[in-house]
Amino acid sequence: MSISVQIKKRELKEMDAYTQPVNVAIIAFILLAFVIWIPWLIYTYRKYGFLRLSTTLISFSFIFYFFSALFLVILPLPSIRDTCSMQEPGTQHYSLVPFRFISDIFENSGIVWTHPGTYIHLFEQTAFYQALFNFLLLMPFGVYLRHFLKQKKQWTLALGITFVLTLFYEMTQVTGIFGYYNCAYRIFDVDDLLLNTLGGIVGFFIAPAVLALFPSKEKINEKADLLLKLDEVGSMSVLIAIAMDLFYTDIATQIFLHYTSVNEVNEFLVRSVSLFIFFFVIPILWNGRTIGTFIMRFRYDSKVSRSSTVNRLFKRFVAIYVTFFITFVINVLNQSQISMDSPYYHVSYFLQTGTMILYGIVTIVLFIHIMLVVFGKGKRRFYFDEASDLYTTKKDKI
Repeated sequence: MSISVQIKKRELKEMDAYTQPVNVAIIAFILLAFVIWIPWLIYTYRKYGFLRLSTTLISFSFIFYFFSALFLVILPLPSIRDTCSMQEPGTQHYSLVPFRFISDIFENSGIVWTHPGTYIHLFEQTAFYQALFNFLLLMPFGVYLRHFLKQKKQWTLALGITFVLTLFYEMTQVTGIFGYYNCAYRIFDVDDLLLNTLGGIVGFFIAPAVLALFPSKEKINEKADLLLKLDEVGSMSVLIAIAMDLFYTDIATQIFLHYTSVNEVNEFLVRSVSLFIFFFVIPILWNGRTIGTFIMRFRYDSKVSRSSTVNRLFKRFVAIYVTFFITFVINVLNQSQISMDSPYYHVSYFLQTGTMILYGIVTIVLFIHIMLVVFGKGKRRFYFDEASDLYTTKKDKI
């Protein structure tokens, strides 16, 4: 094998040591984001009344960064847990000499301080890139700390948090992920502690240049206060609320069906009663609130009278129930089986095809309607609110 091929393979192996952890971090981030996205929406709209894109970007990017940094530290993992058998006896798992990375960089580097032309060799040293990587690893963490801590005078707290984090990384390595492996598969290096901590605190001080690209927390709170003063409830808040109500309705239905015989008639009746309770009875008894609207901190009101509100709540329930009824009938027809002996067997294909097309039309119409309302900047309301002429409000009824 030629020397050039060996170098190429070594470079690919070194590159894989960085790309593999990032790829794993991407997968882990997607899975976690999928789990926490809805709770995050509920929290954001419940607290502020709108989706804070800047805060969402910062928070979710922090999750991705944290995963990336962690996996860069611990990956790739050894193939076996008995890592002691892979090492020579007396292998040293720690380096306690500070600033050793400097001598490693200049050792046999060909750099002569009196000849600036030799400085270019610095970028040919693996030790230089390792030190640079350790410096940069926690620099974003310092930026995130500045975002959360706000004040520059808290730099000592940021320093302590950064040091604790990098110490956690080093302890994870030297203990073989806290005993999962019987020997450390990476060394505890005091230089890593110094460089990681230095990078984190530098990131803390340069953070304002990065955070200036995003609106301040004060501006976000001003917008939230304005929405509260105007008594505006965003369409996304309404959508999340009804989604939660439908979710609770489904849970109640499934619990009841668990103790009864499950068939199409029972399911239809139980779901009908559940919808009636969650979308009509509860709002009447709870001053225009459903469970979902209570969580999202708003309620329904007709702005006229109590009797008018009751009538309009019933119209809202009917509008929601009609949608359920249509989809339920379509599903029943789509799942119906016609015996081969029946004279109507030859039309079963057309029946199923027709119901599938109808179901697709209903789904597309609802999807387009939701998109138009959510992204319509308040120009439209959901059909069940429009049909009932109910209004959303964050104010308690006097």
